Amino acid sequence: MFSTFARLIDRLDSQRIKDADVIPWGSPVPFFGDPSSSKVATLGLNPSNREFVDNYGKELVGDERRFHTLKSLDLENWTEIDAKKISKIVDSCVNYFSANPYDRWFRRLDAVMAGASASYYDMFSNACHLDLIPYATSRKWAELSCEQRLSLLDISGDCLGNMLRETDIRVLVLNGMSVVSLLQTMIDQPLERIEMPSWTLSRTKGNDIFGYGYFGVADSISGVYLDRPIVIAGFNHNIQSSFGVTTAAIKGIRNWLADIIEDATT
Repeated sequence: MFSTFARLIDRLDSQRIKDADVIPWGSPVPFFGDPSSSKVATLGLNPSNREFVDNYGKELVGDERRFHTLKSLDLENWTEIDAKKISKIVDSCVNYFSANPYDRWFRRLDAVMAGASASYYDMFSNACHLDLIPYATSRKWAELSCEQRLSLLDISGDCLGNMLRETDIRVLVLNGMSVVSLLQTMIDQPLERIEMPSWTLSRTKGNDIFGYGYFGVADSISGVYLDRPIVIAGFNHNIQSSFGVTTAAIKGIRNWLADIIEDATT
């Protein structure tokens, strides 16, 4: 795990990273929570800029801080970092949910795992969150250019596979269609798409938004071969979407995931 952070920090000085609107003074965040004690991991795109800045774009400090930065580590640039300070970055990721988590985002995702008694929080703490890209960008993923997105995937595409190989995570839960689509390009076989009528989001204006589940098993990701098969379960609705995922849809997703997680982890 330590070596993973060292590699990701080294990449922060590359011109390609700078050109991709990565927050240059923020540490990489390959995981949220403790992957070493997790059997289940949710998967997103990349860390939000809100993990590092407030509503006004100013760096979080003091008790509001979530992850380390050049400033918090008293560094001028990342080439000055040593093993002790890398350990501080690792600790901030492992202890994320017991410090100052971005609950507005994570509580909703935590709710869909509840049916299988999996949680980032409290007495369970048996799940974690991973991102396809371990770097926060100053703009949202959808606002980045296609070239920037492809560059970030190319630079850090091996990160997810390496993280999974170093842990005992058994199930990846994909949050939203963007994550589903990107992960499908990184694994060796397509995911099965399953129509889920109970997940349909009705609209008074315009077409209803149909619900789909995605299921599969992978033993390699971006060319990184794993020592075990990973069960993959995803859904097309983004749980944090401003379009409003209904309580009924969330319940349906939760029940579907519960069976998959229990089968894969018991």
